Amino acid sequence: MRAVAVAAAVVALLAAMAAAMVTTAVQQTPTIDEPVYVGASVLYLREHDLRDNPEHPPLGKLVIGIGTQAAGVRLDRAYSGPEEAVGQHLLYASGNDPGRVMLAARLPMIALTLLFGLVVFAFARDLAGTGCGLLALGLYAFSPDVIAHGSLATLDVAAAGFVLTAAWLLWRARDRLLPYLPLAGVALGAALATKMNTLAAVPVLLALAAVPVWSAYRRRDGATAVKAVLRATAAAAGVAAIAVAVVWATYLAVDPRLRWTPPPDLPSVGGLRGLAADALPLPRPYRDGMRVQFGFEDATWTGFLFGRHYQGSLWYYLPAALLVKTPLGMLALWLAGAAAMLSVRRLRPAAPYVLLPAAVLLAAAMTGSRDLGVRYAIFVPVFLAVAAGCAAAFRWRWTPVAAAALALFVAVSSVRTFPYYLPYSNEAFGGPAKTHLRLHDSNADWGQDLGRLADRLRDRYAGQRIWLAYKGSGVPSGYGITASDPLAVPPDRVTGILAVSDSWIAKADPRILALVGTSEPIDEVGHSITIYRRPASGAR
Repeated sequence: MRAVAVAAAVVALLAAMAAAMVTTAVQQTPTIDEPVYVGASVLYLREHDLRDNPEHPPLGKLVIGIGTQAAGVRLDRAYSGPEEAVGQHLLYASGNDPGRVMLAARLPMIALTLLFGLVVFAFARDLAGTGCGLLALGLYAFSPDVIAHGSLATLDVAAAGFVLTAAWLLWRARDRLLPYLPLAGVALGAALATKMNTLAAVPVLLALAAVPVWSAYRRRDGATAVKAVLRATAAAAGVAAIAVAVVWATYLAVDPRLRWTPPPDLPSVGGLRGLAADALPLPRPYRDGMRVQFGFEDATWTGFLFGRHYQGSLWYYLPAALLVKTPLGMLALWLAGAAAMLSVRRLRPAAPYVLLPAAVLLAAAMTGSRDLGVRYAIFVPVFLAVAAGCAAAFRWRWTPVAAAALALFVAVSSVRTFPYYLPYSNEAFGGPAKTHLRLHDSNADWGQDLGRLADRLRDRYAGQRIWLAYKGSGVPSGYGITASDPLAVPPDRVTGILAVSDSWIAKADPRILALVGTSEPIDEVGHSITIYRRPASGAR
Protein backbone atom coordinates (compact mmCIF):
# COMPACT_ATOMS: atom_id res chain seq x y z
CA MET A 1 0.00 0.00 0.00
CA ARG A 2 2.87 2.36 0.75
CA ALA A 3 4.36 1.73 -2.68
CA VAL A 4 0.99 2.41 -4.29
CA ALA A 5 0.63 5.67 -2.34
CA VAL A 6 4.11 6.80 -3.38
CA ALA A 7 3.42 5.96 -7.04
CA ALA A 8 0.12 7.85 -6.86
CA ALA A 9 1.87 10.90 -5.40
CA VAL A 10 4.51 10.84 -8.15
CA VAL A 11 1.84 10.53 -10.84
CA ALA A 12 -0.21 13.34 -9.30
CA LEU A 13 2.76 15.72 -9.16
CA LEU A 14 3.82 14.98 -12.73
CA ALA A 15 0.21 15.24 -13.94
CA ALA A 16 -0.11 18.68 -12.36
CA MET A 17 3.15 19.72 -14.03
CA ALA A 18 2.02 18.30 -17.36
CA ALA A 19 -1.28 20.17 -17.16
CA ALA A 20 0.52 23.44 -16.47
CA MET A 21 3.02 22.93 -19.30
CA VAL A 22 0.50 21.81 -21.90
CA THR A 23 -1.82 24.73 -21.08
CA THR A 24 1.10 27.12 -21.37
CA ALA A 25 2.21 25.52 -24.64
CA VAL A 26 -1.26 25.88 -26.13
CA GLN A 27 -1.74 29.51 -25.11
CA GLN A 28 1.69 30.94 -25.96
CA THR A 29 2.73 32.01 -29.43
CA PRO A 30 6.34 31.41 -30.56
CA THR A 31 9.08 32.88 -28.39
CA ILE A 32 12.07 34.49 -30.04
CA ASP A 33 14.27 31.37 -30.29
CA GLU A 34 11.68 28.70 -30.98
CA PRO A 35 11.12 29.22 -34.74
CA VAL A 36 14.87 28.82 -35.28
CA TYR A 37 14.89 25.41 -33.58
CA VAL A 38 11.65 24.30 -35.22
CA GLY A 39 12.90 25.24 -38.67
CA ALA A 40 16.21 23.49 -38.05
CA SER A 41 14.42 20.35 -36.82
CA VAL A 42 12.47 20.08 -40.06
CA LEU A 43 15.53 20.68 -42.24
CA TYR A 44 17.56 18.11 -40.29
CA LEU A 45 14.97 15.39 -40.75
CA ARG A 46 13.76 16.23 -44.25
CA GLU A 47 16.88 17.63 -45.95
CA HIS A 48 19.62 16.06 -43.78
CA ASP A 49 21.31 19.46 -43.80
CA LEU A 50 23.40 20.53 -40.78
CA ARG A 51 23.96 24.10 -41.86
CA ASP A 52 20.94 25.58 -40.11
CA ASN A 53 21.52 26.75 -36.52
CA PRO A 54 25.11 25.39 -36.30
CA GLU A 55 25.75 27.07 -32.93
CA HIS A 56 23.77 24.33 -31.20
CA PRO A 57 24.25 20.57 -31.61
CA PRO A 58 21.43 18.56 -33.18
CA LEU A 59 20.01 16.32 -30.42
CA GLY A 60 17.53 18.75 -28.87
CA LYS A 61 16.29 19.76 -32.30
CA LEU A 62 15.90 16.12 -33.27
CA VAL A 63 13.67 15.68 -30.21
CA ILE A 64 11.65 18.70 -31.34
CA GLY A 65 11.53 17.12 -34.78
CA ILE A 66 9.65 14.11 -33.41
CA GLY A 67 6.68 16.42 -32.97
CA THR A 68 7.02 18.27 -36.26
CA GLN A 69 7.33 15.00 -38.16
CA ALA A 70 4.29 13.52 -36.46
CA ALA A 71 2.30 16.65 -37.28
CA GLY A 72 3.18 16.41 -40.98
CA VAL A 73 4.60 19.92 -41.17
CA ARG A 74 4.91 21.25 -44.71
CA LEU A 75 8.34 22.41 -45.88
CA ASP A 76 8.66 24.96 -48.66
CA ARG A 77 11.72 23.61 -50.46
CA ALA A 78 11.76 26.61 -52.79
CA TYR A 79 12.47 29.00 -49.92
CA SER A 80 16.04 30.31 -49.97
CA GLY A 81 15.97 33.08 -47.37
CA PRO A 82 18.40 33.55 -44.48
CA GLU A 83 18.60 30.72 -41.96
CA GLU A 84 17.29 32.85 -39.10
CA ALA A 85 14.04 33.28 -41.06
CA VAL A 86 13.57 29.60 -42.02
CA GLY A 87 11.39 28.83 -39.02
CA GLN A 88 9.33 31.97 -39.40
CA HIS A 89 8.68 31.15 -43.06
CA LEU A 90 7.80 27.58 -42.09
CA LEU A 91 5.25 28.77 -39.53
CA TYR A 92 3.59 31.61 -41.43
CA ALA A 93 4.25 31.26 -45.15
CA SER A 94 4.29 27.53 -45.95
CA GLY A 95 0.64 26.64 -45.49
CA ASN A 96 1.03 25.44 -41.90
CA ASP A 97 -1.09 26.29 -38.86
CA PRO A 98 1.47 28.02 -36.57
CA GLY A 99 -0.40 27.07 -33.40
CA ARG A 100 -0.59 23.40 -34.38
CA VAL A 101 3.08 23.32 -35.42
CA MET A 102 4.28 24.95 -32.20
CA LEU A 103 2.26 22.61 -30.00
CA ALA A 104 3.59 19.60 -31.91
CA ALA A 105 7.16 20.89 -31.49
CA ARG A 106 6.71 21.59 -27.78
CA LEU A 107 5.11 18.30 -26.75
CA PRO A 108 8.30 16.18 -27.04
CA MET A 109 10.15 18.66 -24.83
CA ILE A 110 7.28 18.56 -22.33
CA ALA A 111 7.53 14.77 -22.24
CA LEU A 112 11.31 14.97 -21.74
CA THR A 113 10.87 17.48 -18.91
CA LEU A 114 8.47 15.11 -17.18
CA LEU A 115 10.94 12.24 -17.52
CA PHE A 116 13.61 14.37 -15.86
CA GLY A 117 11.15 14.80 -13.00
CA LEU A 118 11.44 11.05 -12.43
CA VAL A 119 15.23 11.45 -12.30
CA VAL A 120 14.87 14.19 -9.68
CA PHE A 121 12.64 11.91 -7.59
CA ALA A 122 14.91 8.88 -7.95
CA PHE A 123 18.08 10.86 -7.19
CA ALA A 124 16.69 12.44 -4.01
CA ARG A 125 15.13 9.13 -2.92
CA ASP A 126 18.47 7.38 -3.32
CA LEU A 127 20.13 10.03 -1.18
CA ALA A 128 17.66 10.50 1.65
CA GLY A 129 14.58 8.32 1.28
CA THR A 130 11.16 8.35 -0.36
CA GLY A 131 9.82 11.36 1.54
CA CYS A 132 12.78 13.45 0.46
CA GLY A 133 12.29 12.24 -3.10
CA LEU A 134 8.68 13.40 -3.09
CA LEU A 135 9.70 16.79 -1.68
CA ALA A 136 12.31 17.19 -4.44
CA LEU A 137 9.83 16.19 -7.14
CA GLY A 138 7.25 18.63 -5.74
CA LEU A 139 9.70 21.51 -5.98
CA TYR A 140 10.66 20.51 -9.51
CA ALA A 141 7.04 20.07 -10.60
CA PHE A 142 6.01 23.50 -9.28
CA SER A 143 9.15 25.41 -10.33
CA PRO A 144 7.89 28.32 -12.47
CA ASP A 145 11.14 28.46 -14.43
CA VAL A 146 11.18 24.73 -15.19
CA ILE A 147 7.51 24.84 -16.22
CA ALA A 148 8.08 27.95 -18.35
CA HIS A 149 11.06 26.64 -20.28
CA GLY A 150 10.08 22.99 -20.21
CA SER A 151 6.94 23.88 -22.14
CA LEU A 152 8.90 25.50 -24.98
CA ALA A 153 10.61 24.01 -28.02
CA THR A 154 14.01 25.14 -26.73
CA LEU A 155 17.13 23.41 -25.45
CA ASP A 156 17.81 24.69 -21.94
CA VAL A 157 15.82 22.26 -19.79
CA ALA A 158 16.83 19.29 -21.94
CA ALA A 159 20.53 20.07 -21.53
CA ALA A 160 20.19 20.55 -17.76
CA GLY A 161 18.19 17.36 -17.41
CA PHE A 162 20.77 15.25 -19.23
CA VAL A 163 23.55 16.60 -16.99
CA LEU A 164 21.44 15.78 -13.92
CA THR A 165 20.85 12.26 -15.26
CA ALA A 166 24.59 11.78 -15.76
CA ALA A 167 25.28 12.90 -12.18
CA TRP A 168 22.61 10.54 -10.79
CA LEU A 169 23.96 7.57 -12.75
CA LEU A 170 27.49 8.33 -11.52
CA TRP A 171 26.16 8.35 -7.95
CA ARG A 172 24.61 4.93 -8.53
CA ALA A 173 27.89 3.71 -10.03
CA ARG A 174 29.47 3.95 -6.58
CA ASP A 175 27.77 0.67 -5.69
CA ARG A 176 27.54 -0.92 -9.12
CA LEU A 177 29.92 0.12 -11.86
CA LEU A 178 27.99 -1.72 -14.55
CA PRO A 179 25.73 -0.66 -16.14
CA TYR A 180 25.76 2.80 -14.53
CA LEU A 181 29.13 4.10 -15.72
CA PRO A 182 28.39 3.46 -19.42
CA LEU A 183 24.89 4.88 -19.01
CA ALA A 184 26.38 7.98 -17.41
CA GLY A 185 28.55 8.36 -20.51
CA VAL A 186 25.45 8.19 -22.69
CA ALA A 187 23.70 10.85 -20.60
CA LEU A 188 26.76 13.10 -20.67
CA GLY A 189 26.98 12.69 -24.43
CA ALA A 190 23.30 13.58 -24.74
CA ALA A 191 23.94 16.77 -22.76
CA LEU A 192 26.88 17.72 -24.98
CA ALA A 193 24.82 16.91 -28.08
CA THR A 194 22.05 19.23 -26.90
CA LYS A 195 23.82 22.42 -25.83
CA MET A 196 27.46 23.44 -25.68
CA ASN A 197 27.30 25.20 -22.31
CA THR A 198 27.30 21.70 -20.76
CA LEU A 199 30.99 21.39 -21.67
CA ALA A 200 31.76 23.18 -18.41
CA ALA A 201 30.43 20.17 -16.46
CA VAL A 202 32.62 17.62 -18.24
CA PRO A 203 35.70 17.85 -15.94
CA VAL A 204 33.51 17.52 -12.84
CA LEU A 205 31.56 14.54 -14.15
CA LEU A 206 34.65 12.73 -15.42
CA ALA A 207 36.31 13.18 -12.02
CA LEU A 208 33.19 11.76 -10.39
CA ALA A 209 33.32 8.83 -12.84
CA ALA A 210 36.81 8.02 -11.62
CA VAL A 211 35.94 8.09 -7.91
CA PRO A 212 34.03 4.77 -7.58
CA VAL A 213 36.63 2.87 -9.59
CA TRP A 214 39.48 4.31 -7.53
CA SER A 215 37.64 3.45 -4.30
CA ALA A 216 36.85 -0.07 -5.45
CA TYR A 217 40.45 -0.87 -6.33
CA ARG A 218 41.88 0.78 -3.22
CA ARG A 219 39.77 -1.59 -1.10
CA ARG A 220 41.18 -4.66 -2.79
CA ASP A 221 43.98 -6.49 -1.06
CA GLY A 222 47.28 -5.93 -2.77
CA ALA A 223 46.05 -3.13 -5.04
CA THR A 224 48.55 -0.31 -5.20
CA ALA A 225 47.68 3.36 -5.39
CA VAL A 226 49.18 3.52 -8.88
CA LYS A 227 46.96 0.69 -10.14
CA ALA A 228 43.91 2.32 -8.58
CA VAL A 229 44.69 5.64 -10.25
CA LEU A 230 45.27 3.97 -13.61
CA ARG A 231 41.98 2.08 -13.37
CA ALA A 232 40.13 5.22 -12.36
CA THR A 233 41.66 7.18 -15.23
CA ALA A 234 40.70 4.43 -17.66
CA ALA A 235 37.12 4.50 -16.35
CA ALA A 236 36.89 8.27 -16.81
CA ALA A 237 38.35 7.94 -20.29
CA GLY A 238 35.77 5.27 -21.10
CA VAL A 239 32.91 7.52 -19.99
CA ALA A 240 34.38 10.34 -22.08
CA ALA A 241 34.70 8.06 -25.12
CA ILE A 242 31.06 7.02 -24.84
CA ALA A 243 30.00 10.66 -24.55
CA VAL A 244 32.02 11.57 -27.65
CA ALA A 245 30.47 8.65 -29.53
CA VAL A 246 26.98 9.89 -28.66
CA VAL A 247 27.80 13.35 -30.04
CA TRP A 248 29.12 11.83 -33.27
CA ALA A 249 26.03 9.64 -33.52
CA THR A 250 23.67 12.62 -33.33
CA TYR A 251 25.44 14.40 -36.18
CA LEU A 252 25.55 11.24 -38.27
CA ALA A 253 21.84 10.70 -37.60
CA VAL A 254 21.19 13.99 -39.39
CA ASP A 255 23.65 13.42 -42.22
CA PRO A 256 25.40 10.01 -42.45
CA ARG A 257 27.90 11.52 -44.88
CA LEU A 258 28.54 14.47 -42.54
CA ARG A 259 28.63 17.01 -45.33
CA TRP A 260 29.60 20.36 -43.93
CA THR A 261 30.35 23.82 -45.28
CA PRO A 262 31.47 26.29 -42.60
CA PRO A 263 29.33 29.45 -42.41
CA PRO A 264 30.81 32.34 -44.39
CA ASP A 265 30.81 34.56 -41.30
CA LEU A 266 32.42 31.98 -39.01
CA PRO A 267 34.36 33.92 -36.33
CA SER A 268 38.11 33.53 -36.21
CA VAL A 269 38.92 32.41 -32.68
CA GLY A 270 42.45 32.26 -31.37
CA GLY A 271 44.13 31.63 -28.06
CA LEU A 272 43.12 28.81 -25.72
CA ARG A 273 39.56 28.85 -27.00
CA GLY A 274 40.71 28.27 -30.55
CA LEU A 275 43.05 25.49 -29.44
CA ALA A 276 40.17 23.84 -27.54
CA ALA A 277 37.90 24.02 -30.57
CA ASP A 278 40.61 22.45 -32.72
CA ALA A 279 41.64 19.75 -30.25
CA LEU A 280 38.30 18.29 -29.17
CA PRO A 281 37.59 14.89 -30.78
CA LEU A 282 34.18 16.04 -31.94
CA PRO A 283 32.68 16.55 -35.42
CA ARG A 284 33.78 19.60 -37.36
CA PRO A 285 30.26 21.11 -37.30
CA TYR A 286 30.31 20.92 -33.50
CA ARG A 287 33.70 22.64 -33.27
CA ASP A 288 32.62 25.34 -35.73
CA GLY A 289 29.49 25.77 -33.65
CA MET A 290 31.75 26.44 -30.67
CA ARG A 291 33.40 29.21 -32.69
CA VAL A 292 29.99 30.72 -33.42
CA GLN A 293 29.25 30.67 -29.67
CA PHE A 294 32.61 32.31 -28.94
CA GLY A 295 31.68 35.00 -31.44
CA PHE A 296 28.44 35.63 -29.52
CA GLU A 297 30.41 35.87 -26.29
CA ASP A 298 32.78 38.41 -27.84
CA ALA A 299 29.88 40.67 -28.84
CA THR A 300 28.47 43.42 -26.60
CA TRP A 301 24.89 42.81 -25.53
CA THR A 302 22.41 45.02 -23.73
CA GLY A 303 21.14 44.08 -20.30
CA PHE A 304 18.38 45.17 -17.93
CA LEU A 305 18.38 44.58 -14.18
CA PHE A 306 16.27 46.25 -11.49
CA GLY A 307 15.21 49.01 -13.87
CA ARG A 308 18.72 49.76 -15.09
CA HIS A 309 19.53 49.45 -18.79
CA TYR A 310 23.22 48.82 -19.47
CA GLN A 311 25.71 47.71 -22.11
CA GLY A 312 27.79 44.60 -21.53
CA SER A 313 27.26 42.11 -18.71
CA LEU A 314 27.19 42.03 -14.91
CA TRP A 315 28.83 39.12 -13.13
CA TYR A 316 26.06 39.04 -10.52
CA TYR A 317 23.19 39.17 -13.03
CA LEU A 318 22.19 35.50 -12.86
CA PRO A 319 22.18 35.23 -9.04
CA ALA A 320 20.14 38.44 -8.87
CA ALA A 321 17.70 37.20 -11.52
CA LEU A 322 17.33 33.86 -9.74
CA LEU A 323 16.57 35.74 -6.53
CA VAL A 324 13.70 37.51 -8.30
CA LYS A 325 12.32 34.54 -10.21
CA THR A 326 12.53 31.75 -7.63
CA PRO A 327 9.65 31.19 -5.16
CA LEU A 328 10.62 32.29 -1.66
CA GLY A 329 9.85 28.90 -0.14
CA MET A 330 12.05 27.26 -2.76
CA LEU A 331 14.96 29.58 -1.95
CA ALA A 332 14.66 28.61 1.72
CA LEU A 333 14.56 24.90 0.90
CA TRP A 334 17.54 25.22 -1.45
CA LEU A 335 19.60 26.71 1.36
CA ALA A 336 18.39 24.14 3.88
CA GLY A 337 19.03 21.28 1.49
CA ALA A 338 22.54 22.47 0.65
CA ALA A 339 23.26 22.85 4.37
CA ALA A 340 22.00 19.31 4.97
CA MET A 341 24.19 17.87 2.24
CA LEU A 342 27.24 19.58 3.68
CA SER A 343 26.57 18.85 7.35
CA VAL A 344 24.72 15.52 7.60
CA ARG A 345 27.34 12.78 7.55
CA ARG A 346 25.44 10.29 5.41
CA LEU A 347 24.64 12.97 2.82
CA ARG A 348 28.07 14.56 2.61
CA PRO A 349 29.46 12.11 0.02
CA ALA A 350 26.62 13.12 -2.35
CA ALA A 351 27.39 16.85 -2.25
CA PRO A 352 29.93 16.71 -5.13
CA TYR A 353 27.33 14.95 -7.31
CA VAL A 354 24.60 17.54 -6.70
CA LEU A 355 26.09 20.83 -5.58
CA LEU A 356 29.36 20.82 -7.51
CA PRO A 357 27.95 20.47 -11.08
CA ALA A 358 25.37 23.18 -10.35
CA ALA A 359 28.05 25.49 -8.91
CA VAL A 360 30.44 24.96 -11.83
CA LEU A 361 27.74 25.47 -14.46
CA LEU A 362 26.47 28.59 -12.70
CA ALA A 363 29.99 30.02 -12.41
CA ALA A 364 30.57 29.38 -16.13
CA ALA A 365 27.26 31.03 -17.03
CA MET A 366 28.08 34.06 -14.85
CA THR A 367 31.16 34.72 -16.99
CA GLY A 368 29.02 34.92 -20.14
CA SER A 369 28.29 38.14 -21.97
CA ARG A 370 24.53 37.58 -22.47
CA ASP A 371 22.41 38.80 -19.57
CA LEU A 372 19.22 37.57 -21.20
CA GLY A 373 17.51 35.37 -18.64
CA VAL A 374 17.66 32.67 -15.99
CA ARG A 375 17.29 30.07 -18.74
CA TYR A 376 21.10 30.20 -18.91
CA ALA A 377 21.06 28.91 -15.31
CA ILE A 378 18.05 26.58 -15.53
CA PHE A 379 20.22 23.77 -14.18
CA VAL A 380 20.11 25.53 -10.77
CA PRO A 381 16.42 24.76 -10.04
CA VAL A 382 16.88 21.31 -11.59
CA PHE A 383 19.86 20.28 -9.43
CA LEU A 384 18.82 22.16 -6.31
CA ALA A 385 15.43 20.47 -6.32
CA VAL A 386 17.40 17.31 -5.45
CA ALA A 387 19.39 19.16 -2.79
CA ALA A 388 16.24 20.71 -1.33
CA GLY A 389 14.69 17.29 -0.96
CA CYS A 390 17.50 16.49 1.45
CA ALA A 391 16.35 19.28 3.77
CA ALA A 392 13.91 16.80 5.25
CA ALA A 393 16.88 14.68 6.39
CA PHE A 394 17.55 16.97 9.36
CA ARG A 395 16.53 15.10 12.54
CA TRP A 396 14.86 18.08 14.14
CA ARG A 397 11.36 17.73 15.54
CA TRP A 398 9.71 20.35 13.34
CA THR A 399 11.65 19.61 10.15
CA PRO A 400 8.83 17.71 8.36
CA VAL A 401 6.28 20.39 9.21
CA ALA A 402 8.56 23.25 8.14
CA ALA A 403 9.52 21.49 4.89
CA ALA A 404 5.88 20.75 4.07
CA ALA A 405 4.86 24.34 4.81
CA LEU A 406 7.58 25.76 2.58
CA ALA A 407 6.70 23.32 -0.19
CA LEU A 408 3.05 24.34 0.07
CA PHE A 409 4.10 28.00 -0.15
CA VAL A 410 5.98 27.16 -3.36
CA ALA A 411 2.97 25.36 -4.82
CA VAL A 412 0.61 28.26 -4.02
CA SER A 413 3.01 30.81 -5.51
CA SER A 414 3.37 28.70 -8.66
CA VAL A 415 -0.37 28.11 -9.06
CA ARG A 416 -1.10 31.81 -8.61
CA THR A 417 1.00 32.70 -11.66
CA PHE A 418 -0.75 30.11 -13.89
CA PRO A 419 -0.58 30.25 -16.90
CA TYR A 420 1.93 33.13 -17.02
CA TYR A 421 5.03 31.24 -15.96
CA LEU A 422 7.57 32.99 -18.19
CA PRO A 423 7.18 36.41 -16.46
CA TYR A 424 7.00 34.90 -12.95
CA SER A 425 8.65 36.68 -10.04
CA ASN A 426 8.16 35.95 -6.37
CA GLU A 427 6.03 37.91 -3.93
CA ALA A 428 8.97 39.91 -2.55
CA PHE A 429 9.37 41.50 -5.98
CA GLY A 430 5.71 42.10 -6.72
CA GLY A 431 4.77 38.98 -8.64
CA PRO A 432 4.58 38.50 -12.44
CA ALA A 433 2.90 41.85 -13.06
CA LYS A 434 6.08 43.63 -11.88
CA THR A 435 8.75 41.43 -13.44
CA HIS A 436 9.15 43.66 -16.51
CA LEU A 437 10.21 46.51 -14.21
CA ARG A 438 13.25 44.52 -13.05
CA LEU A 439 14.11 42.02 -15.80
CA HIS A 440 13.59 41.68 -19.53
CA ASP A 441 13.88 39.28 -22.47
CA SER A 442 13.23 35.60 -21.59
CA ASN A 443 12.65 36.54 -17.94
CA ALA A 444 9.47 38.42 -18.77
CA ASP A 445 8.77 39.20 -22.42
CA TRP A 446 10.09 36.76 -25.00
CA GLY A 447 7.45 37.45 -27.62
CA GLN A 448 5.08 34.83 -26.19
CA ASP A 449 1.86 36.85 -26.00
CA LEU A 450 1.14 37.85 -29.59
CA GLY A 451 -1.90 35.55 -29.73
CA ARG A 452 -3.25 36.89 -26.46
CA LEU A 453 -2.75 40.43 -27.79
CA ALA A 454 -4.80 39.55 -30.88
CA ASP A 455 -7.64 38.35 -28.67
CA ARG A 456 -7.49 41.45 -26.50
CA LEU A 457 -7.50 43.84 -29.45
CA ARG A 458 -10.43 42.03 -31.01
CA ASP A 459 -12.41 41.99 -27.76
CA ARG A 460 -11.79 45.51 -26.45
CA TYR A 461 -10.38 47.70 -29.21
CA ALA A 462 -12.11 46.57 -32.40
CA GLY A 463 -12.35 49.25 -35.06
CA GLN A 464 -9.63 51.46 -33.53
CA ARG A 465 -6.32 52.39 -35.13
CA ILE A 466 -3.62 50.03 -33.80
CA TRP A 467 0.09 50.72 -33.58
CA LEU A 468 2.37 47.88 -32.56
CA ALA A 469 6.00 47.77 -31.41
CA TYR A 470 6.46 44.03 -30.96
CA LYS A 471 9.69 42.28 -30.01
CA GLY A 472 9.47 38.65 -30.99
CA SER A 473 9.48 36.10 -33.78
CA GLY A 474 5.74 35.91 -34.34
CA VAL A 475 4.08 37.55 -37.33
CA PRO A 476 1.19 39.81 -36.17
CA SER A 477 -0.83 39.30 -39.33
CA GLY A 478 -0.72 35.56 -38.71
CA TYR A 479 -3.03 36.16 -35.73
CA GLY A 480 -5.31 38.66 -37.42
CA ILE A 481 -3.56 41.77 -36.09
CA THR A 482 -3.64 44.71 -38.49
CA ALA A 483 -1.25 47.26 -37.05
CA SER A 484 1.15 49.98 -38.14
CA ASP A 485 4.75 50.47 -37.07
CA PRO A 486 4.98 53.49 -34.73
CA LEU A 487 8.69 53.87 -35.49
CA ALA A 488 8.08 54.34 -39.21
CA VAL A 489 6.28 57.68 -38.89
CA PRO A 490 6.78 60.92 -36.92
CA PRO A 491 5.57 60.59 -33.29
CA ASP A 492 2.75 63.12 -33.74
CA ARG A 493 1.09 60.81 -36.26
CA VAL A 494 0.88 57.93 -33.78
CA THR A 495 -2.61 58.29 -32.34
CA GLY A 496 -5.06 55.69 -31.08
CA ILE A 497 -4.04 52.39 -29.50
CA LEU A 498 -0.32 51.73 -29.04
CA ALA A 499 0.78 48.22 -27.98
CA VAL A 500 4.42 47.85 -26.92
CA SER A 501 6.42 44.80 -25.90
CA ASP A 502 7.86 45.44 -22.45
CA SER A 503 11.31 44.31 -23.64
CA TRP A 504 11.30 47.21 -26.09
CA ILE A 505 10.81 49.58 -23.18
CA ALA A 506 13.53 47.83 -21.15
CA LYS A 507 15.96 48.26 -24.04
CA ALA A 508 15.51 52.03 -23.59
CA ASP A 509 15.11 52.82 -27.28
CA PRO A 510 14.69 56.61 -27.20
CA ARG A 511 12.00 56.52 -29.88
CA ILE A 512 9.92 54.05 -27.86
CA LEU A 513 10.50 55.95 -24.63
CA ALA A 514 9.33 59.17 -26.28
CA LEU A 515 6.12 57.50 -27.43
CA VAL A 516 5.21 55.77 -24.16
CA GLY A 517 6.21 58.81 -22.14
CA THR A 518 3.46 60.83 -23.79
CA SER A 519 0.85 58.04 -23.71
CA GLU A 520 -1.58 56.76 -21.12
CA PRO A 521 -1.22 53.08 -20.09
CA ILE A 522 -4.67 51.51 -20.18
CA ASP A 523 -4.16 47.75 -20.34
CA GLU A 524 -1.63 44.91 -20.29
CA VAL A 525 -1.46 41.47 -21.89
CA GLY A 526 0.20 38.48 -20.27
CA HIS A 527 2.46 40.71 -18.15
CA SER A 528 4.63 41.19 -21.25
CA ILE A 529 2.83 43.73 -23.49
CA THR A 530 1.54 47.11 -22.35
CA ILE A 531 -1.29 48.85 -24.19
CA TYR A 532 -1.37 52.66 -24.28
CA ARG A 533 -3.79 55.23 -25.58
CA ARG A 534 -2.27 58.09 -27.54
CA PRO A 535 -4.47 61.14 -28.05
CA ALA A 536 -4.17 63.40 -31.06
CA SER A 537 -1.27 65.83 -30.83
CA GLY A 538 -3.62 68.77 -30.32
CA ALA A 539 -5.34 67.06 -27.40
CA ARG A 540 -2.07 66.59 -25.55
